[in-house]
Amino acid sequence: MYKANDDRYENAVVRRAGNSGLQLPALSFGLWHSFGDDANYGDSEKVILKAFDLGIFSFDNAYNYGPSAGAAERMFGEVYRANLKPYRDELVITTKAGFNMWPGPYGNFSSKKTLVNALDGSLKRMGLDYVDIYYSHRFDPNTSLEETAEALDEIVRSGKALYIGISNYNAAQTAEIIKYFKEFHTPFVVNQASYNMLNRGIEADGLLKTLSQNNKALVAYGPLAEGLLTDKYLNGMDDDVKIHWSNEFVIKHGKDELVKKLNELNDMAKNRNQNLAQMSLAWLLHDPTVASVVTGASKINHLEDNLKALENLDFTSDELAQIDKIVKE
Repeated sequence: MYKANDDRYENAVVRRAGNSGLQLPALSFGLWHSFGDDANYGDSEKVILKAFDLGIFSFDNAYNYGPSAGAAERMFGEVYRANLKPYRDELVITTKAGFNMWPGPYGNFSSKKTLVNALDGSLKRMGLDYVDIYYSHRFDPNTSLEETAEALDEIVRSGKALYIGISNYNAAQTAEIIKYFKEFHTPFVVNQASYNMLNRGIEADGLLKTLSQNNKALVAYGPLAEGLLTDKYLNGMDDDVKIHWSNEFVIKHGKDELVKKLNELNDMAKNRNQNLAQMSLAWLLHDPTVASVVTGASKINHLEDNLKALENLDFTSDELAQIDKIVKE
């Protein structure tokens, strides 16, 4: 019988999402990769429970996560029911709807029917009465933002979600839907977007500024740029390296140029007594608008290595300027 570590919050770093009551661990546990149909349940269970024992109390899911839609949610639900259910009041469990969920016209995007039906399926798979944050996973170009906002508001009022989030919405889309959330008094708290030292799209777009001005938060996913911001490629990149669509542009000047930048960043990390991945995670948290960073781990040693990033979150202005110079030149 699982019993959580009594000291799980002793070294936890907790951040508030804007001016809301929602608080998140600086690192959240993401189930995007390595969880579901093909994963070993025992290994998945061990790393999820270890995360909670180490103060990570937020678990980030989506309807489409896993080798097949619903797979990651089903697996998490099994772990939750077997081990974590007594700790439900401590957990922040999130899910999303909008990407490739089931056949037909309602299996994608953010219509009212799609969002409502998807959440019902997610709750059933995970064995939950409610989720803490329910996200519209992507902007729907064919459905009015008012309909999406109204559907999300009604979901909160139904008791099936406590807070609302959006994901992959740009600054203009975020600003517009915030107007509806304000009108409806919806507890909208976060936008989850791809963001890392190499991928500064949300800075150029103005999303970070939009969220800050409205006292809302960013949750960053893809913090290590699909492995680019680790020691994996310091000695070079093969031609068959595959990069997620949100980070493809970082190779626009060629792989050799990128490897040069990675090594310069790695030298900076060494001076901070961190590895490149740890500095990359810490860098995201230098901005107070970033409430949490979603990072996955299929092995306990990877999880523990990521958490070491929280031991040094301070950056000098010179360090921040140097990082920008390396990345943007």
